[in-house]
Amino acid sequence: MKTTAAIIIVLLLLLGFNSFYTVGEGQRVLVLQFGKILRTDREPGLHAKVPLLQQVLTLDERVLSFDGAPQRYVTAGKQSINVNYYVKWRIADAANYYRATGGDELQAGQRLSPIVSNALRSVVSEHTLEQLIAASGQGDITASTLQQSNAETQKTLGVTVVDVRITGVEFPDDIKAAVYKRMQTERQQQAAAVRADGKQQAESIKADAEAQAQMIRATAESDADKVRGEGDAQAAQIYAQAYAQDADFFAFYRSLQAYKKSFGDGRSTIILKPDSEFLRYFGNPAAAPARH
Repeated sequence: MKTTAAIIIVLLLLLGFNSFYTVGEGQRVLVLQFGKILRTDREPGLHAKVPLLQQVLTLDERVLSFDGAPQRYVTAGKQSINVNYYVKWRIADAANYYRATGGDELQAGQRLSPIVSNALRSVVSEHTLEQLIAASGQGDITASTLQQSNAETQKTLGVTVVDVRITGVEFPDDIKAAVYKRMQTERQQQAAAVRADGKQQAESIKADAEAQAQMIRATAESDADKVRGEGDAQAAQIYAQAYAQDADFFAFYRSLQAYKKSFGDGRSTIILKPDSEFLRYFGNPAAAPARH
């Protein structure tokens, strides 16, 4: 009798514990009976159910996330790229979510991934590589992907996609070499264009400098000729004045200048006749013919 009473007490306690369940913050509980949903509870606290006949399934209503598997996409510029991204989602309709996934978060992610991937593929095909990378283009990409994804997930899975973010864009291995080669060619072309432009500018500067130098030389030569002309004119005027004042002295002075020029270095030798006009002042100066 004591054993039977103890068993009955234990069973009653088990039934009592099985008659209640709790709902925590950020949770929703589905009350099931023979696999069918009787009700959903989301109010935090203690709730009752029929023991043994009814079961509860606790769902996490917080924002969940998963990393999408990198896949190949084609941009609007026909460039093949691998895109890494992550998805944030949450349960929107607990009943639909249970019917579609059995309440399994892993299965939900597996079904959600291709939906988001296809939506992202459609969006990527409408944007260039620069827009995918630039921060300014992320908002439009996210909005379009969310709209296309939620149009299907809310009806088929009972979940809402909260956010989709691209975390990396890479070129596939089979086209990296071609892309790098094209980039190298473009940089070489740019370098060649810069060098050609620099050479052209250098030639232009050199030609301008030479033109200015020629102009300066021409101006200097013109000024020098002018100065020489003025000097020659003044010298001729002085010679004329000297000759007019004393022709004999002028002739004597000119002869001295000629002697100095001819014998000034002390090494010159001149062979002349003794009666040469050039040597008239080496004899008797008074015998030199007078000049008027």
